[in-house]
Amino acid sequence: MKETYAAPQRVASVGRQSIAVVMITLNEAHNLDDALDSLEGWADEVFIVDSYSADNTVDIALRRGVHIVQRAFQGFGDQWNFALDELPITSQWTMKLDPDESLSDELKAAVAAALLKDEYEGYSLTLTRRLWFMGKPLPVKQSLVRIWRTGKCRFTDVPVNEYPIVDGEMGTLSGFLEHLDSPDLQHWYNKQNNYTTAEAVMRFKGANLADKPLLFGSALQRRMWLKTVFFKLPLRYSALFLYHYLYLGAWRAGRVGYAWSKLRVEVNRAIEYKWLEMKITGKRPLDIHSTVGEPDKRVAQYD
Repeated sequence: MKETYAAPQRVASVGRQSIAVVMITLNEAHNLDDALDSLEGWADEVFIVDSYSADNTVDIALRRGVHIVQRAFQGFGDQWNFALDELPITSQWTMKLDPDESLSDELKAAVAAALLKDEYEGYSLTLTRRLWFMGKPLPVKQSLVRIWRTGKCRFTDVPVNEYPIVDGEMGTLSGFLEHLDSPDLQHWYNKQNNYTTAEAVMRFKGANLADKPLLFGSALQRRMWLKTVFFKLPLRYSALFLYHYLYLGAWRAGRVGYAWSKLRVEVNRAIEYKWLEMKITGKRPLDIHSTVGEPDKRVAQYD
């Protein structure tokens, strides 16, 4: 049974929650202060698993009193499962947060209301993430499982597009998790270049998906089924543009929405072409990660 939790009518300071917020980072100095600002005085614990950032990510985390460790990146699912297994989390609840996200006051109040009820052993909470692009909010929203009772979650062990698996009852929250994506298109293109290569490598290797692809299965299984057939579909890129622009409503954001919809098509086209190149040459790219720095001796290191 799903229950929906809304913020109280007066969204005031809701105080500190018994919740641990966990992030994984690589060169996220441009985002980290804003993400941490949204958690100030609210989260009981904040943890970061850093993949050897070459910027000031570690400096910011230490200055803000965040518990940060470093570990080489092997894949998103692997890194998240390490975090859940090895970090000294003591809070009753755990939340996944990306460094380019921040919590609205309404969302924080809704989380507090849901955790106060505290009914279910395996409880998890679904929230709504709103995407920002070129500095503007898009009318594009995603429902994501991001909060669960500590110890009740595992992530699918995949290199990219990891998914949390939580047993138990599900609740939904009002308010937005703001996804600020990238500070500019230069950063966005660099990030998408890494992402599309990782996706193409998964396809080239025949790696396992986040779940079994089934047309008539769960929402995740249907998504995995579509992923397996997408590159065989005729007119796929026209349909993909119309899905983002019309069905998701990006048209409401004017030129920014149009640009975002076109670029979502180009992301998938890049995956297809990179996969095609690997099929022809039989070779994987030499390096699919952003600039990686040296281990920082100020924080704990893990193999």
